[in-house]
Amino acid sequence: MPELPEVETVRRGLAPAMEGARFLDVEARRPDLRWPLPPQFARRLVGTAVTSLRRRGKYLLADLGSGDTLIMHLGMSGSFRVVDGAADLRPGAFHHRRAKDAVHDHVVFAMSSGATVIFNDPRRFGFMLLAGRDELAAHPTMREIGPEPLDEDFDAARLARACNRKAASLKAVLLDQKVVAGLGNIYVCEALNRAGLSPRRKASTLAMRDGGPTPRARALVAAIKSVLADAIEAGGSSLRDHRRTDGDLGYFQHSFRVYDRAGDKCPRSGCTGVVRRLVQNGRSTFFCPVCQK
Repeated sequence: MPELPEVETVRRGLAPAMEGARFLDVEARRPDLRWPLPPQFARRLVGTAVTSLRRRGKYLLADLGSGDTLIMHLGMSGSFRVVDGAADLRPGAFHHRRAKDAVHDHVVFAMSSGATVIFNDPRRFGFMLLAGRDELAAHPTMREIGPEPLDEDFDAARLARACNRKAASLKAVLLDQKVVAGLGNIYVCEALNRAGLSPRRKASTLAMRDGGPTPRARALVAAIKSVLADAIEAGGSSLRDHRRTDGDLGYFQHSFRVYDRAGDKCPRSGCTGVVRRLVQNGRSTFFCPVCQK
């Protein structure tokens, strides 16, 4: 599933086509994706303008002039394609080329910008919902999302408070969207390696007895911010289903230190360890058992 850097890459690719533009026509080629599309979906969108296109965690949020917000999620295999004149662009993309079968083009937006935005989703785990903007914070998809990791208010003190007294592993806690928004398996593995922390370490060890942050918490927050910033700059990671709107691949997978690198020498300078794979809560974890403590 695309994580924060991939979704942010998609947002940046869609913004020129959608921000400030009106929906001239909306074609819903099926009544549902993961869940049914909202009642009168097309009618509620046509004629309205997209006042801003935001990201919250792994969600895309299109604020509309009507006062509604269009909530969009890519799911496992969803992607957007922007057709503008002769150009056929894909914002946010992964390493295996996706089938171009139009049977999976489920929602089509004709925008006043001149662009056509097409949502393609072979597995249909993605979804689109509408919510009043004043009710968005209480919406089931939004109400329990934790802090944005790239915001200034996500700091070591906040992470320590979230981890205090938690007996679960650090890996499991970081994957909890209530603790921090947008992180998934790839970037948790990479951030833990950068911070030199074992994915099996108890999350509670990031907090001191009084609940304040330990040096480990400070190192981990810095690592999370740096790995996400680097991944966004690289256009995200191209692994299976994700493709950028311009059709180009994300390149951060070439910079993975540990993710999917089992058997490789640890990249940390001076470390003699070899990257290992283990399974935690049904997910593959990649780490160096020598330098990640």
